[in-house]
Amino acid sequence: MLQEESDLSLIIAQIVQKLKGSNLYSQLERQAWASLQRPEIKLESLKEDIKEFFKISGWEKKLQNAVYGELSVFPLPSHPAAPPEHLKEPLVYMRKAQGSWEKRILKSLNSMCTELSIPLARKRPVGEQKELLNKWNEMGTDEPGIFRTHLGLIQIPLKVKDIPELKECFVELGLNTGQLGIDDSTQVPPELFENEHVRIGQKVLAEQDSAAAQQYIRQGSPTALRAELWALILNISSEPEDVLYYEQLKTNVIQHDLLVDSLIYKDVKLTASNDDYYFVFEDYLYQVLLCFSRDTSVLSHFAYNSASPPKSYIRGKLGLEEYAVFYPPNGKIAPLCFLYHEPSKLYQIFREMYVRFFFRLHSISSHPSGIVSLCLLFETLLQTYLPQLFYHLREIGAQPLRISFKWMVRAFSGYLATDQLLLLWDRILGYNSLEILAVLAAAVFAFRAVNLMEVTSLAAAEAVLADLSTLKVMPLLQIFLFATVT
Repeated sequence: MLQEESDLSLIIAQIVQKLKGSNLYSQLERQAWASLQRPEIKLESLKEDIKEFFKISGWEKKLQNAVYGELSVFPLPSHPAAPPEHLKEPLVYMRKAQGSWEKRILKSLNSMCTELSIPLARKRPVGEQKELLNKWNEMGTDEPGIFRTHLGLIQIPLKVKDIPELKECFVELGLNTGQLGIDDSTQVPPELFENEHVRIGQKVLAEQDSAAAQQYIRQGSPTALRAELWALILNISSEPEDVLYYEQLKTNVIQHDLLVDSLIYKDVKLTASNDDYYFVFEDYLYQVLLCFSRDTSVLSHFAYNSASPPKSYIRGKLGLEEYAVFYPPNGKIAPLCFLYHEPSKLYQIFREMYVRFFFRLHSISSHPSGIVSLCLLFETLLQTYLPQLFYHLREIGAQPLRISFKWMVRAFSGYLATDQLLLLWDRILGYNSLEILAVLAAAVFAFRAVNLMEVTSLAAAEAVLADLSTLKVMPLLQIFLFATVT
């Protein structure tokens, strides 16, 4: 009991310390000082009167949402004597694997720099800055010069959930609970579910309660409310300071050229530019990803990420930390362009989605939402509940994970129709977990099981699963989780 109280006190102290450095703390402080001029604030009951003022004026709710947001990413409790690296990742072999992966990436980057005779980072000449600034909203038409021309595969003893545990975890997805993605179909009269769900969603938004929004969105978000609900859950608001911060990042892009700029251009050209859903957002993708690569506030998530940020040093300043240049990672953004059209808001949402969820798909760790655990969960579900299919694919050299890995590492972005992808991401936000990606991957194999049992090669299996754009996410998840015999 004493240990629990001590742990709680430590968590409170750490969250308070973090919030003290936030913009919200400054706003609360200003509001507290301003409230002293109000007639209802009495000196003899100053503390209680200010607390009541915060409650009435809505600032208490903003503080609650900020605390809730911090708790969502707060590291799991650990022994007080645990070293810092243990807090990032408790398993030694996972830390070694991540370290090896980082060395491999850095070696590739350095080799690229050597072969092409270009630095990792440089200040752009004034003429180049002006040219980039003029093309800021048309970057999709150009690119940097250098790029013009068990029985499964995962043999690691990690604990993953089985279907009974997944049922308990995702209980709101049950067959007897109303779901957007199922009960808003044309066969179901909207007055039976959809209209009431929209009404409740509007009430949640009026209350501005992050925790309530997260619970609500587990049944899916109405299209008209989704942008506001996601922003509420992620505790994102469009303050003038946020817009200014985005503009500062943009200025940094204009002034400084990084090697990763070319990699971003190449990546967008190879993916979004050729995507039927996302090619119209090509300029947005360049803008946000280039700014993201300069955002050092992203570095704070490495406190609970098994990875370490790759860094370089300004020429002639090797080893001096004040001259270090960090390289934040990149991630998924295109689907968010359907919800947010103002660049600074789009940027904030993407950054928060990445540091809360998607970074786990790009680093090696033992976390339940990490890509290694998701791969193991997928293989375990398939091997346990569809053993005949699993063994058949394995025997013909078509290991299921070789097909499903690309879906999970991209959180199904680029594979599902946009409306279905957003319904899936609703549940990621609602459950604060990526485990549903592995469940959906297994459900897709179950849905196509009859056809897959007929194939005789990896190429044929890939052909059966090549097009997921017609699939409906929620029926697949419900059938796999709640209609599977366990």
